[in-house]
Amino acid sequence: MSFIPGRPFIMYLMVHEKSMGCVLKQHDETERKEQAIYYLSKKFIDYELKYSPLEKMCCALAWTARWLRQYMLYHTTWLIAKLDPIKYIFEKPSLSERIARWQVLLFEYDIVYVSQMVIKKSVIAEFLTKCTHKDYVPVTFDFLDEDLIFVLHIDKEEHNKDIWKMYSDGASNALRHGIGVVLISPKGNYYPITVKLNFDCINNVAEYEACVLGLQAILERKAHALKVYEDSALVIYQL
Repeated sequence: MSFIPGRPFIMYLMVHEKSMGCVLKQHDETERKEQAIYYLSKKFIDYELKYSPLEKMCCALAWTARWLRQYMLYHTTWLIAKLDPIKYIFEKPSLSERIARWQVLLFEYDIVYVSQMVIKKSVIAEFLTKCTHKDYVPVTFDFLDEDLIFVLHIDKEEHNKDIWKMYSDGASNALRHGIGVVLISPKGNYYPITVKLNFDCINNVAEYEACVLGLQAILERKAHALKVYEDSALVIYQL
């Protein structure tokens, strides 16, 4: 079924013990009825069956986003599900290898979680979870050096010398897209930098642009050591 460009998608994601199902929908021109765009379903493979219910939801979302990338990449997607995988993936304080993978896969999408209390659950989505194919072949994603995040050697004598600090922040909403960075020199001097973006972006992109802005400023000052303080683990993992 064709879709209307620029209009948000509605994703119904249902996860059961051994399977998951998804329906991607969009409001029609009247904005009163939903029309189905795409259907997906799969069975969890052996190691996925050991996941907790929330982890299965995260796994299902990452798998679905990979398949529906051509739809979701340029549209906001309202996610209708029993649990909130977005908050779990992007706000979890401890970053494991599994969560890092999901972050990398979902970073580029604008996904907004909506509770099922707001929108009635889809009968079609629930039906799909019971009709998964027995001959399903899982899709695997290869990440080179996936266990290696960063390698650094610092001499003990130089550890506390000439270290700059950077605090970055990005904000994106209907009124503004602003990013800000504060650099602190080894002598304790503060250098605030703010920039207004001239293009629309989601919060994740704003956070990333803020970090890049700070790194560019640090390079101009020819700093040799830098500590980055960032509230988004996803941005740190991308560096």
